[in-house]
Formats: sequence, structure tokens, C-alpha cells
Amino acid sequence: MAKVDLVMPKMGESIVEATILKWLKSPGDKIELDEAILEIATDKVDSEVPSPVAGIMGEILFQEDDVVEIGNVIAYIETAGATEPVASPVVVAAPAKSNGVSKPAPATKKATSANVSASTGDRFYSPLVRSISQAEGVTESELSQIQGTGLNNRVTKSDILNYVKSDRSAAPMLSSTSPQTATVTTSVSGHVEIVQMDRMRKLIAKHMVNSWHTSPHVTSFIEVDVTNIVNWRNKNKNKFIERHGQKITYTPIFFESIVKAIQEHPMVNVSVDGDNILVKKDINIGMAAALPDGNLIVPVIKNADQLSLSGMAMKVNDLATRARGNKLKPDEIQGGTFTVTNVGTFGNVMGTPIINQPQVAILALGAIQKKPAVLETEYGDVIAIRHMMFLSLSYDHRVVDGSLGGSLLRSLKMNMEAFDPNRGI
Repeated sequence: MAKVDLVMPKMGESIVEATILKWLKSPGDKIELDEAILEIATDKVDSEVPSPVAGIMGEILFQEDDVVEIGNVIAYIETAGATEPVASPVVVAAPAKSNGVSKPAPATKKATSANVSASTGDRFYSPLVRSISQAEGVTESELSQIQGTGLNNRVTKSDILNYVKSDRSAAPMLSSTSPQTATVTTSVSGHVEIVQMDRMRKLIAKHMVNSWHTSPHVTSFIEVDVTNIVNWRNKNKNKFIERHGQKITYTPIFFESIVKAIQEHPMVNVSVDGDNILVKKDINIGMAAALPDGNLIVPVIKNADQLSLSGMAMKVNDLATRARGNKLKPDEIQGGTFTVTNVGTFGNVMGTPIINQPQVAILALGAIQKKPAVLETEYGDVIAIRHMMFLSLSYDHRVVDGSLGGSLLRSLKMNMEAFDPNRGI
């Protein structure tokens, strides 16, 4: 039998560890290709880890509630073949080493700081639940009173969100001697409130600062007339649902134009490796999606240039829905080559987004607004009410200069304004 390493997958650019919530397979169980083996949690998302091969579940190296660094081998899968161990296809980072040991012995379970912070007494709380509880000011005593619906009565993300939405004052409280985590303190003067960053906010801060230090950012702006797109969608959104069984939002329509612009300017679909520029042949569009706890995650539409409009709509809707339900797979939030964020969701007309490393460009979509605009006609210029929006492109000035960045925006504007209002569905 060949032995395949199952490693802790990378769940995002800034994620360095994950917590094992539940093993779905036991040693000796038969496993199919892509069948879920275990559930894991990070500060951003809970997810199932699929099997990279078909075979038999072998030795499990970490137990439930253990916090494991990304890249560490967590179990073995036995497959028919040679007897030498083989690497798992899902390896996305080299196994982390500590004191020269590439994998921990299963009998040794050392309590890490993450283990300590995630547990109170005999009850375990995942990093995601911790993050939400800290952001919402839920104390340790409140957490201990929540009836969990997960394995072994574990408090799930849904449990904590439902509790936050409920009348918290009606919940039973422990005595004042119960341990609590103070996340908010007040200064001596009483005029300044001190709120400690939770773990997720620290990771986001580190990622943003790292991006700003890595890439000299330049942001260019352009205004686009999207009246044809708005009118077409209003006319066809009901028909689109009837024919394709999917809602059609503006996002897949915009993505179609973005993909075309990237094809016309492939040097924005790159990354930097030292003095080398890595030109990516695949166009993988990352789309920022809001999570119920207010944080963002960026699922990736792989090979977006190969999708029709209906296919793009299906992919956008599927990823957005599963992102909100924490059902994304590890590889669905990796491999992006260009990111799009929609600041218009918050009513903003434009923004200056920070590049999602190791990419070299990110596009912000502003809010669509009705405005008076000058139109050129065969009878002369006229003023008409049009649907207008701003596009903001931040790019890495090491490899993308103003000419390339400006040309990409101009191509995108032309593609969007050339949208055929009589197009079929």
C-alpha cells in the first residue's frame, strides 16, 4: 500500500493555522476521491477538507480541537500501489518544522497559545466563534450558557450569531466569580475606550501593512456609463431566472467585461518573484464577499475567461452563497490572479483598495447613480439622465505603470459601455 500525506491546507493568504473541529473518517474507513475527511476552522471560515485520493483512512496524527500549523501532515491515506510514502496533491505549503521535526508524534499533544485561548475549562470554542464573540462583546460566562448544536454540544457559528441577534439580557448568567475575557477597557480619564484587536483583525492588519510595504500603490479612476447594462438587466432578470434558474446580478456582467480587458492587457495578470515577472495564463478572478460576522473573504472564480454569462452568474451566486454559509473549500479561496471588490455595496462612489498579494492589481466597483450626462448624437450634444459609476484600479507600480493601468481602465470602460442592450439571454 502507498501512503499519501494529508496536510493541513492553506485557507487564505494570511492564515497560518487551523483548528480541527471534527474527523469525519476513522482509521480503516474507505474514502472516495474528494470525499470530506474532516472539518476545520480558522478565524475566517469553517470548511470541510476533501480527500485528494481514493483509499483507506490510515493513521490520524492530530485529534479534534488541536490547533495545527498550515502545511503540517495531519493524517495518512493508504492507497493501492508502491509502499513508499507519496506526497498529497493538496499540499500547498511546505510542512512547518519545529526543532527539526516535520510532524508531531500523535501521542504528544502540546497545548499551544491558540488552544488555551480557544478553550474554557472542558468546553472548546473554535477561532471563528471566538472572533465573533469578541467582536460582539460576548463574555465567557455568556458563551458558557449558550446551548451548542454542534458535535459534543459545541457552539457553532450559527449558535453564536443567533445568540447575538436574540435578547441577550434574558440569558442566564454565572456568578461574578466566573472567568471572563475583558476585551474593552477604559482609560484613567474615562474619555477614551480601549478595544483590543481580536486575532482576525490582527491578521488583517498584518496582511494590509505587508501589502503596502511590498507594493508601491497607485490608484487610477474612470467614470463609466452603464445605462445599457442597467436597462438590459431590468428587462431580462425575470426571464434569466426562468431559463437558467439563476438570479442575474450586475457582478457577472461586470466580470465579463473585466475578463475581456485583462485579455487585452495580460501584464496586469501577473505576480512578482524577485526580479522576475510571472505572467499567469489563467484568469482567476477573486471577488470579495461579506460574511455574516462583518468580515470579508475572497472566493476565486477559476478560469473565468472560459465561462459564459450564465455560467459566470451560476459561479458567482454559488460562491457567494457558500461563502456566507462557511461552505467554501480550501482551494476555492486560493489561486486568484486579479481581485474585484464592490465598494458600491456600502453606497461608496469610489475607493482606493489595497492589493491582495501576490497579485499586482485590484479593482473597486463604485455605486451606480443616476446623473445628468452629455451625449453625442448625430443632431448634436444633448443632456440626458444616465446610470453612471466610478471604477478605481489600484496597481503595483513596480510592474504596472500609469500607461498600462490607465489603458486597462479605458478598455474596461469601452467594454462596459459597448454592452448590447438587445442581447439575448
